[in-house]
Amino acid sequence: MAIGRLSMKVGKAGKAGPHAAYIAREGKYAARLDRNEKLEASESGNMPAWARQHPQEFWKAADLNERKNGTTYREMEIALPRELSAQQRADLVRDFVRQEIGERHAYQWAIHSPRAADGGEQPHVHLMFSERQRDRIERDPDQYFKRYNSKNPALGGARKGYGPSAGMTLSAAERKAELRQLRDRWEKTCNAHLERAGLAERIDMRSHAQRNTGLIPERKYLPSEWRDPALRAKVIDFRQARAELSQSREVLRREVPSTGAEIISLELERERRLAERNGPDVSHGAGFVAGREGEHSHMAKNTKNTSSANKELAERASAKEAGRIATALARQNERRENQESMRLQGKGPDAEKAAQDLRVQKERADQAQAAQQQRRQMEQERRDEQDRLVNQLQRENGVKPSRQPTAVEQMKARAAQQGHIKEHAQAPGQNVVRMDQMKARAVERGHLKDSTQEGGQGGAGARNSLEQMREQAEARAADKEQRSDEQDMER
Repeated sequence: MAIGRLSMKVGKAGKAGPHAAYIAREGKYAARLDRNEKLEASESGNMPAWARQHPQEFWKAADLNERKNGTTYREMEIALPRELSAQQRADLVRDFVRQEIGERHAYQWAIHSPRAADGGEQPHVHLMFSERQRDRIERDPDQYFKRYNSKNPALGGARKGYGPSAGMTLSAAERKAELRQLRDRWEKTCNAHLERAGLAERIDMRSHAQRNTGLIPERKYLPSEWRDPALRAKVIDFRQARAELSQSREVLRREVPSTGAEIISLELERERRLAERNGPDVSHGAGFVAGREGEHSHMAKNTKNTSSANKELAERASAKEAGRIATALARQNERRENQESMRLQGKGPDAEKAAQDLRVQKERADQAQAAQQQRRQMEQERRDEQDRLVNQLQRENGVKPSRQPTAVEQMKARAAQQGHIKEHAQAPGQNVVRMDQMKARAVERGHLKDSTQEGGQGGAGARNSLEQMREQAEARAADKEQRSDEQDMER
């Protein structure tokens, strides 16, 4: 079955030379010809004089001289009909190149025919061409790919631009429209060659949705996925089932009109026999025949009218029946294709149930994580409030709030406790001031009242409360540090 496919690709700087070697199966790509793959034909044209005998030099020069963010080549990758011979496929490509490229752009193409998944041929053509336009001015490789000089073309490079809108900036919708027009032109050219070869097959470049076939497009597979034997076997089975479905639809399309013709033929036969039974009896004599001539003529007219009406009725019934059969088969085949597609993509009933279970488990895990995070946040807020109260009591009693150790200091302390680093002792003679020394110095300077001279039960109660809260804070810090050490050990 002939397949309609045409894709347009764009090559960046540094890719033209290797890709030209790839399609021509030269250099390291020559080994592919030993793996059940054929290079049916390869040609080049419109090359400048310095690359006419060696097209590879043109693409290498494009890689060297085009801008880093420029386009070195464009490529059409087109599927060719299996039904045509190798020579007929080459003639088809030459005709299309003559139509689309003409003498405007340097080009190179090659026809590959690897083995397909079903064991048959998979012929396709790679058509590379440069966007640089020929203008009959000879340029060396350095000048050929320079910027175009509109005032003096001989001093600049070849002008860039391809297609009807060459040199124009197109939107995404306009580029898609141009690609559709290109595919339509390929469809007409390919079908003309198929008809010329006496073949009934035709290609259709429209999508399944545009053709209203009811078929589901097959998703694209990566080369790594395609090398998986299990997945490849599933895809081959799916393609075979889809091919059988298309074949059965074609048989149905051919059989339904013949069924209608058979119904009409049976109606005509019934009318003929009825006319014979109601015809004139020759034994009654010529007078009776002459007397009944007008009646017979009237009966013939009525029979003719009845026959025409029966034909129309039979045609309407046949078309209605055929439409009902075709609709039922299409729905059945669509259900089968959907089930097969879901099975191949892992979306069957079992997979759907498993996916639902996974979603429920994920939601539960997210809820548990959110609750745990909320508990941690509430615990941290409670601790911050307690620390705030401790600092407030210290300020009320004239004690400078103790400074919380920084994250770096906490890490160093934990590392010293675990023996990862050695704790450095204070050097002799270093000015080390303790809290009581700082407090005494503040009392001497009058910045702080001496709490030891204040008597009374209130001061003792405040000191006791302060000591209790300080002990609680130290206990919490020790507990927190222990949990942090345990987590570090677990990690």
